[in-house]
Amino acid sequence: MKYYLLQYKPFLLFLLKFFLTYGILTFLYQGYLNSFGFDKIDGITQAVGRNTKQLLDLFGAPFSFDKNENESYLRLFYDGKYVARIIEGCNSVSVLILFVSFVVSFSGTLKATLLFLFGGVALIYILNAVRIAVLCVLLFYFPEQEAFLHRIFFPLFIYGFVFLLWILWISNFSKYAKKNTPV
Repeated sequence: MKYYLLQYKPFLLFLLKFFLTYGILTFLYQGYLNSFGFDKIDGITQAVGRNTKQLLDLFGAPFSFDKNENESYLRLFYDGKYVARIIEGCNSVSVLILFVSFVVSFSGTLKATLLFLFGGVALIYILNAVRIAVLCVLLFYFPEQEAFLHRIFFPLFIYGFVFLLWILWISNFSKYAKKNTPV
């Protein structure tokens, strides 16, 4: 029995690290969200809304958003037309928790792991703001494509990017990365 478990030790350690990290981060994030109640917008979602507006302002886009104190989402307007809303699930935190959990599970050196985590989190957050900005513009011009854009294209976009980061991490920086040895 002991040999059997030792045979799968790397896999079992991966699972333990992944679910432990995922559970702790999810618990902490849920506690953070609970501090806002059901009818308030959390600070991270508000920051994503502000950053999306800043991004669109760079291009001179006629974009605005507003929040009603009795609603738990931000309403997004493009050229005065309501196009979308940002809810807590749009702020990329769940994707970030998944990303961090995976990188920690395949950890490398402490320095490499921390640098990759900080860089990856920043890139995913920025890409998420870009995703929301582009989605707003596309929904303004192509409202009939909402289901495809919101449910298929942009989730593939953000999760595809995270998947590429994971591949980069595993193949170059984790302790499982192949080491090039001279022949």
